[in-house]
Order: sequence, then structure tokens, then C-alpha cells
Amino acid sequence: MKRIILTGGGTAGHVTPNIALLPGLRSLGFEIHYVGQTTGIERQLIEPEGIPYHPIPAGKLRRYIDLKNVRDIFLVIAGFLKACLLLYRIKPHIIFSKGGFVSCPLVWAAWLHRIPAILHESDLTPGLANKLSLPFAVHICYSFPETAAMLPSGKATHTGIPIRESLQKGEQAKGRELCGFTDTKPVVLIIGGSQGSETINHVIRNALQELQPQFQICHICGPGNIQAEIHLPTPGPSREGKLQTTPGYAQFEYVDKELPHLLALANVVVSRAGATTIFELLTLRKPNLLIPLSRKASRGDQVLNAQSFAKQGFSRVLEEEDLTVASLIENIRCTYEQRQTLIQAMNAATTTNGIEQVIEVIQRFVR
Repeated sequence: MKRIILTGGGTAGHVTPNIALLPGLRSLGFEIHYVGQTTGIERQLIEPEGIPYHPIPAGKLRRYIDLKNVRDIFLVIAGFLKACLLLYRIKPHIIFSKGGFVSCPLVWAAWLHRIPAILHESDLTPGLANKLSLPFAVHICYSFPETAAMLPSGKATHTGIPIRESLQKGEQAKGRELCGFTDTKPVVLIIGGSQGSETINHVIRNALQELQPQFQICHICGPGNIQAEIHLPTPGPSREGKLQTTPGYAQFEYVDKELPHLLALANVVVSRAGATTIFELLTLRKPNLLIPLSRKASRGDQVLNAQSFAKQGFSRVLEEEDLTVASLIENIRCTYEQRQTLIQAMNAATTTNGIEQVIEVIQRFVR
């Protein structure tokens, strides 16, 4: 039996494509293992899948000067040593890395043990973890056609992103039941990423009073970000109302098995522009408004992802620097009004679910 180690972590976008590969790999008879951080979101997502999970230490490789870099050097070394021990014990035939800093020590150790490692880059521009791993990998898969120019020729394949097939099996009725919604108004689904977005959370809650007459709002706000009491102005002088479990507004910290049903229910999705999420929206043909993470808070990958999708007509984009209550309301309404145009553009897309293409690459290099 061929053995494969999957790795990737830090955010859900580095994990869910690996989950999408599991049925195909199992059908081919692979024995599957997963390497991730001890307390990362990857452990929360992978352990219910019933495959062995092996935690290793992982330091963050920062692009800027920080005292934590000194500590994290030792974490990376510890992760590398533990990865070497794991490879000696498991003896995998191949490694597949979805990125995130936890993947680097494993890819480096695989090179030392002469085990082929394949990388996957979701974003339009390669991230730091994949840049550091690429010299030690045999091949890299990528999602955006534009990425080809940034990768070594002959060592890269355009596969798209593996998308979980379960996302396409959502039921509107179950989504409506989860939210306590009626079928009388369209639904806007707000996704701030697996960790949530304080900025988006604040603005959407302040926009509720104007949005609720037209829309029902399902808000995935991130761990620890549920707001039990939301104060809204009510008619009359010096009076204030509280929105708690008001019909037409539902809050969730994080969703997993429920997500397909919420996506099926949504008429419009407002989201960050992480690559995995936006390719999921493309696969589902969901009209969407993207609010990419600002260049000030990131390397700018989400901005480029969003620009690519907007250029192809798949998405509307609202830059975080331009995000206000008024601009959010206007853009949600415009996205809803233009939903058929967005769907038509997505229907014309040639990008497909990357499961089969990625598995073909894995089979090509497995030893």
C-alpha cells in the first residue's frame, strides 16, 4: 500500500483542499497521514476525518524584524527534527503540501530522505512558505493561470484548487432552519475568514438597520466574535433598541458541516478574498462581493486574488480602505442587482474542481 503524508495549516484555506483529496486518495488505496501544528485549526478539521494526525512544532517565518523570530528559529529546528523522525517511522512514498509554515520542516525533511514532495499554491502569487519549500520539492501545482510566470518552467502544473464535493450538496431548507430565516427575503452570507474579521464584523453590524428591510443576514464572525447584544437606533427621541436573536440576523462563530447549507441558502456572499474561498464560490456560482485583506496587514495576496476575479467578471470588489457602512450597503445592493451578470460570467469559466488534476500529479511522482 502506498503511503502519503498531507500537510498544510494555519488557516482553513490551507486545510480544506487536503480534505477534498481524501475520497480520491482512499479510492486509490493510499494510506493517508496528516502533519500539522499541535493546536492549529488543521487539527480541528482533520481529526474528524479519521486519519492519523501527527503534530510538529511550527514557527512563523516573518518578513520583518521581531524578537519572536529568535524563538521561532528553535521551533522550526524542532519541527524539522520531529519531521525527520516521523518520516523514518511512517516511510511515506510521497508528501503533498498545501502550504503554511508548518509544511516547511516536513518538505525539507522529505528532501533529505529522498521522498518526493509536491506543493500546491492557492494564491495568485506564491507565499513565503512555498517559496522556501520549492527548491526542495519535485513539483508545484497552482490555481491562477497568471501564477505560471512566477514558477520554474517544467516544474509546475495548473490544476486549480481541490474543492470539497460536500459543498455542492447543501440544502436551502436546512440552511434556512439553521438561521431561523423565512423564504420572504434574499439572504446575504458574510464570511470573514476562518479567524473572522473585526473590521468586517464592526461594519456589517452597523449596517444591519438599513440592510434588514431588504435582506436576511447570516454572519460567520469568527471564534470569540459573537456579539450577544447589538445596539441599534429605534424610532423616537433618545431611544435605543437591542438586536439579540432578532429574526433576519443569525451569527455563527465558525461553521464546518453546516457551511454547504448556508452557501446553498445565500443569494449573495460577502467574503475575504482567500483563494480557497473564492474558488469555492466560483465552483458554486455564487454572486459575491470580495473585501480583500489590506496590503497594510498582509503581503497583498488577497488584493491580487480579488483583482483577478473582478477582471474575469466573477466578483465585485470593495477595498478595505474604502469600507464604510455606506459603501458596504451600496455594494451589497449592487451585487444583488447584478447577480445574474456575475453568474453568467462564472458559468463561462473554464476553471474546474482541481481534485482529479492534483491526484494525477501525485500519481505521476509517487514512488
